[in-house]
Amino acid sequence: SSWDRRRPPPHLEAPPATQNFIIPKKEIHTVPDMGKWKRSQVPVAYADYIGFILTLNEGVKGKKLTFEYRVSEAIEKLVALLNTLDRWIDETPPVDQPSRFGNKAYRIWYAKLDEEAENLVATVVPTHLAAAVPEVAVYLKESVGNSTRIDYGTGHEAAFAAFLCCLCKIGVLRVDDQIAITVFLVFATFPFPVMRKLQKTYRMEPAGSQGVWGLDDFQFLPFIWGSSQLIDHPYLEPRHFVDEKAVNENHKDYMFLECILFITEMKTGPFAEHSNQLWNISAVPSWSKVNQGLIRMYKAECLEKFPVIQHFKFGSLLPIHPVTSG
Repeated sequence: SSWDRRRPPPHLEAPPATQNFIIPKKEIHTVPDMGKWKRSQVPVAYADYIGFILTLNEGVKGKKLTFEYRVSEAIEKLVALLNTLDRWIDETPPVDQPSRFGNKAYRIWYAKLDEEAENLVATVVPTHLAAAVPEVAVYLKESVGNSTRIDYGTGHEAAFAAFLCCLCKIGVLRVDDQIAITVFLVFATFPFPVMRKLQKTYRMEPAGSQGVWGLDDFQFLPFIWGSSQLIDHPYLEPRHFVDEKAVNENHKDYMFLECILFITEMKTGPFAEHSNQLWNISAVPSWSKVNQGLIRMYKAECLEKFPVIQHFKFGSLLPIHPVTSG
């Protein structure tokens, strides 16, 4: 890429020390408001968010989940935060109720997060950046599902990516070698164990599921980054992810195959029937084409869809309006 590697890419420039942090709020109330979101001049949230997703996409290219890496103190603290959320699930077992889906114990778990989110984020953010904590914590709270509907979807996943993006923008996470580590440790620690555990434990409903025509009821980003991991793989091709043996042998190394394994555990019947969109993708000849296609699909099906983006919140780190300096 064209930017100087010694500096963060423009969408991850740290804010000035005098930045006024604000509590993020919803700004997309009607379909015409989507124009404000999609205006792509930096530094508006859409450009920053997609830039972050693509930086991560580049960072994991060709790397296995098991590659050797040094973990920074910030990432260790982030993983500890996620482990706390995980422990709270164990401490909040599902309750007996007539309805199979949407276990009400989730609301007890969520209330604990709602109360503790700022304290948790404060463990990751150094004290000189304490003013950013309330703004960043909103994205953490938004990222675990909806406590009224007890559902989870790509909008919640986007809030989690926004949470990481904000941690980069305030300089807590670094944009160098940390990028792949962030995805692997956090996205293979969070949406996998923690998010998947929430979905399974409390039988959360998929938010805005497209059924067999969607990619997956709950996640999208691990498919994008997971396909990037597999670019130029010596022998695994897209056709292999519908092969049970290939998935079982390689899922610990590759996020994409981990996603496939989860789907096959959660759904019954022929793969082509319960996951038609993925079945079609298995016919694409190369992982780089799969990766490009998924990025296009993510923009069209998630980032440009009003029902998803109406819930997104905007603050000083991911602003809806161009920031005018001084």
